[in-house]
Amino acid sequence: MFGETDHSEPFDINDDRLREECGVFGVLGHEDASALTALGLHALQHRGQEAAGIVTFDRDQFRSERHLGLVGDHFSKAETIQRLSGRAAVGHVRYSTTGETILRNVQPLFAELEGGGIAVCHNGNFTNAMSLRQQLIRDGAICQSTSDSEVVLQLIARSRETKIVDRFIDALTQMEGAYALVALTSKKLIGARDPLGIRPLVLGDLNGTPILASETCALDIIGAKFVREVENGEVVVCSGSGVESFFPFGKVKARPCIFEYIYFSRPDSIVGGRSVYDVRRKMGSALAQESHVPADVIVPVPDSGVPAAIGYSQESGVPFELGIIRNHYVGRTFIEPTQSIRTLGVKLKHSANRPIIEGKRVILIDDSLVRGTTSLKIVQMIRDAGATEVHFRLASPPIRYSDYYGIDTPSREKLLAAKYNMEEMRAYIGADTLSFLSVDGIYRAMGYDGRDNDAPQFTDHCFTGDYPTALTDLSEDRDFVAQPRLVEVS
Repeated sequence: MFGETDHSEPFDINDDRLREECGVFGVLGHEDASALTALGLHALQHRGQEAAGIVTFDRDQFRSERHLGLVGDHFSKAETIQRLSGRAAVGHVRYSTTGETILRNVQPLFAELEGGGIAVCHNGNFTNAMSLRQQLIRDGAICQSTSDSEVVLQLIARSRETKIVDRFIDALTQMEGAYALVALTSKKLIGARDPLGIRPLVLGDLNGTPILASETCALDIIGAKFVREVENGEVVVCSGSGVESFFPFGKVKARPCIFEYIYFSRPDSIVGGRSVYDVRRKMGSALAQESHVPADVIVPVPDSGVPAAIGYSQESGVPFELGIIRNHYVGRTFIEPTQSIRTLGVKLKHSANRPIIEGKRVILIDDSLVRGTTSLKIVQMIRDAGATEVHFRLASPPIRYSDYYGIDTPSREKLLAAKYNMEEMRAYIGADTLSFLSVDGIYRAMGYDGRDNDAPQFTDHCFTGDYPTALTDLSEDRDFVAQPRLVEVS
């Protein structure tokens, strides 16, 4: 029945979260290029915690360091930065949405091509990478990774254009899906954003040094000035002569990913000219307007639910309190070793603040609901702390469709909102009431009068099923055969 869960299964405390995508960073013409890149990747760590890598160019050779784990685990020592000498660098933090978590998939990916080497970093997913990869292999290509990002390198290598920028653009014209790319050659730093601008990329300046990064928070940490966003469909080329701009795909209306505002971007970043923190606060305000119930206290699920909970509290007049305390020293994944303590798994990361909750009617605020596995445990934890009522509110609409653009959502049959109606979901997580922000509410929080003809179209397919690009690799008429893959053991 709903409200019960099988505690015999291993419990991952991150199982009910959307997985971050990746973060990219690049700098050209600075004596501390590798150190600046390491700092930029630290600021982008929230976008990927599985692996990190940096490639630099020093006079006549490229230098590379790629590791599994966090940026600080590998790029905080002076000797590492000294090994990565040179005045140009690109870096990447990774959460895998395609390809296994093994060292050969860690970016930046590098290749020696006719005319020189090139290192490439990618945030997003190519939705036709599988079909292109199979064709490349049939044509004799040798693939060294299982990442879809390698397809870009293969296409650049096979392009018949003569200039590296033209070869880079030629490769992109064959790709579908969502991407923010940063590439480094011996003389140039290149950035590109997909034609719809689904994945973010910004251009910064550090005393005349061009910087490319996924978010403005990576500029802030190194003291760089935000210049502008790389536009949808734009390719920017930074060199000793300055910054050039190309639009090889023609102009179309941008459709940036709405989840950058809901969850992925850091709250102190500016995305599309908007403060991410302010948008999340307004989402909470809109949520209160749509679904408020009498309560004594507003409690966020930390940390992602905090801005929305503040907005909800301001709109409703109900006090905001930290009724859940997060343990920031828990690793990304933890599986309990014995069945007897599996039910305590959520307390490794969150614990109830009993004096705030006991005897109170509580409204819990979170940013989104994916599988529901963690939400039901948090609701029960709040009840165990003495709450008289628990009302669960989500500052985004129900996620009913999977993502194929760089967000690692589960298959659709594992999405709670794709399986159950509202009452069934409420019963499953054990709340007294359950409500989500509407799609119109999201657009109102973005400053528009709902999702009407005057509002720009965001990439909101996880809620609406409106996918903005072709999904070639998912076409029903394709018969993909899985290929044997090498497994790295060290």
